[in-house]
Amino acid sequence: MNQLKLPDIAAQTQEYALPLNWVGMCGIALPVQFEGRTAAATVDAGVSLVDGSSRGIHMSRLYLALASLEHQPLTPLAIRQLLADFLSSHEGLSSAAYVRLRFEHLLKRPALISPLEGWKSYAVTVDAKIENEMFHVELSVSIPYSSTCPCSAALARQLIQQQFQAHFGAEQIDKSAVLQWLGSAEGIVATPHSQRSSAHIQVRLRSNQQVLPITELIDRIEASLGTAVQTAVKRADEQAFALANGQNLMFCEDAARRLHKALRQIEWSTAFTLRVEHAESLHAHDAVATSQWQWDVSCAA
Repeated sequence: MNQLKLPDIAAQTQEYALPLNWVGMCGIALPVQFEGRTAAATVDAGVSLVDGSSRGIHMSRLYLALASLEHQPLTPLAIRQLLADFLSSHEGLSSAAYVRLRFEHLLKRPALISPLEGWKSYAVTVDAKIENEMFHVELSVSIPYSSTCPCSAALARQLIQQQFQAHFGAEQIDKSAVLQWLGSAEGIVATPHSQRSSAHIQVRLRSNQQVLPITELIDRIEASLGTAVQTAVKRADEQAFALANGQNLMFCEDAARRLHKALRQIEWSTAFTLRVEHAESLHAHDAVATSQWQWDVSCAA
């Protein structure tokens, strides 16, 4: 008995010829290897459909090609080969290939003073494409941190001064009395407001970059801000965190400028965009600042 050939509907010609910019799949579950560990990633994969007369692409070929990332480290080279496989499996149909990987990157972070440590999870996105025979990779991370309002700090200091004047007046001041007063609720009558904030960074990597510098990027960002959120802490750590906040007063504009300066010093980047969001504790709305930079090719000539 002859086996009937299975129909290939995607190969049928389309009466209304129209190329499409992107055709593919979103939300594919895939394990990826990064820094010696396995991360559960969600993947979007697709190609362009330049042959408008064809009805569609071969989505199963994209899905099966993703298996190449399961058993090797996630690197720009591995991603580039994946996109090349997308195109070779759609020769004549597609001229561009795209992939987006989203996963959580776990890092163990030490406490500020005590020997405690704990895990922090960072949302990471890797966007890559081959288009016009050019390969690009963009790395995005989201990082939480604490920010203390400079205006609120100044207003709190003024109230403490007024309280000091009202309590001691013109009397002869005794040092021990002042120390006791400063340690009381009556002395520190006001405190500045702080908020949990977030930095969202997207960096384009140089074409010859060999690794995905995710941890390095996170470390640079947290170092530039100075008040990364903590994991396990003791009271000594909490006090050190309060000190760090007091010495790193910042509006969202200040945070954005700090990050811009830090990102400009990265040698493996050709462009970046950044967005900081301070979830106000005073207001019902958030304070936001953005910045961007792109390498000027003419300056390198």
